[in-house]
Amino acid sequence: MQGRLSAWLVKHGIIHRSLGFDYQGIETLQIKPEDWHSIAVILYVYGYNYLRSQCAYDVAPGGRLASVYHLTRIEYGVDQPEEVCIKVFAPRRNPRIPSVFWVWKSVDFQERESYDMLGISYDNHPRLKRILMPESWIGWPLRKDYIAPNFYEIQDAH
Repeated sequence: MQGRLSAWLVKHGIIHRSLGFDYQGIETLQIKPEDWHSIAVILYVYGYNYLRSQCAYDVAPGGRLASVYHLTRIEYGVDQPEEVCIKVFAPRRNPRIPSVFWVWKSVDFQERESYDMLGISYDNHPRLKRILMPESWIGWPLRKDYIAPNFYEIQDAH
């Protein structure tokens, strides 16, 4: 079933894939990484002026990585704002997605956390560096194929 936003995007020739609705009835769309920045600008102009959250996850061991954006249309006098969930999938080997920092500044720390935990590079992010792990940390701790260092061996070596 196609949602309201998906129908609008189709009407205007904007390429995407409808993923249906989540358990709360929020429309979910898939956008290709190379199209994400321009579609983000279009969504902002269309009225999605609030980025509620951004997160990322590892789809499957050895599989793709996903960056997820929850957007809201906040309008004066509207009790139930319209929401949409956008998923942008990236290949595991070189996961690159355009940053939407210049569209929604609130994504700053969230994209940095996704980079830090999963290794997704957000192109054109002004301060893309680790935010939770030390700069010297090797690897991406939330990837399903991540092998954590043996801290007991590290401590015994000292």
